[in-house]
Amino acid sequence: MRDASVTAPRVVIVGCGYVGKRLGLALKSRHDVLGIVSRASSLAELNALGLPGHIVNLDGGASLSPGWADDAAVFYLVPPATDSESDVRLAHLLNGMRSRPRVFVYMSTTGVYGDAEGGEVTEQTPVNPLTARARRRVTAEDMVRVWCTEQEVRRVVLRVPGIYGPGRLPLERLATREPAVRVDEAGIGNRIHVDDLVAACIAALEVPDARGIYNITDGLPMNSTAFLLRVARAAGLPDPPQISMDEAQLVLSPSRLSFLNESRQVSNRRMLHDLKVQLRYADVDAGIRQSLEEEGRSR
Repeated sequence: MRDASVTAPRVVIVGCGYVGKRLGLALKSRHDVLGIVSRASSLAELNALGLPGHIVNLDGGASLSPGWADDAAVFYLVPPATDSESDVRLAHLLNGMRSRPRVFVYMSTTGVYGDAEGGEVTEQTPVNPLTARARRRVTAEDMVRVWCTEQEVRRVVLRVPGIYGPGRLPLERLATREPAVRVDEAGIGNRIHVDDLVAACIAALEVPDARGIYNITDGLPMNSTAFLLRVARAAGLPDPPQISMDEAQLVLSPSRLSFLNESRQVSNRRMLHDLKVQLRYADVDAGIRQSLEEEGRSR
């Protein structure tokens, strides 16, 4: 076993929220971990988990010490602000960085591929962002690529679909009987259990040859209604009412529709082969059961 005190870099998780906290807990036994958050309440949550943290307002510019990232592994998990065409938060962080990390891991979204009409997309598929949210992510990916190239920093971009896990199941939507698009009309989507996403993040850190873009999915594309039905049955809740796609355009929110109007099957072959991630929840039913059990809601 390697001597972690000698070889393991410090880990800085910028945007240490739902995913970041689980990542920090998974790494803290062999790395010095620092979580960067934006609110005092978030810092208190980190401290309660035994994770040190620091408050930084990326909307107003980073205020970290000059050497905070020196030879560290930096995970950037902060979503772009919605009031700009580019990712000004990321720009603030990179422009204020005066030290060079060992690796910079940026968490992006599979939404950058846009609508593939149910076809497969790989890391070589050209991006085709159809929403402002996805366009901001493409801009952010480019920003990271340029900065890491100029600074000679190993860069890993993780393109992530819908994340589910404990506290992230659509139980409220089921309880309130929010309608879902009919199974035979809903487009294909992709997802990943939060613990498998954490495993991919750790692989991005620990596999020395990892660089470039990786799709992170469980390899089981299915539409959102099929997923809702599986959650409902596992949780003992009624199936949601189903409506046509035409009806959905009239009654669902623009945010919800932006996901429903895109359909793609995201390949995870590079993740499995190059990052060598071993999925714990390639069986989505097992992932749903684990999530309910951790929430204390198992039947």
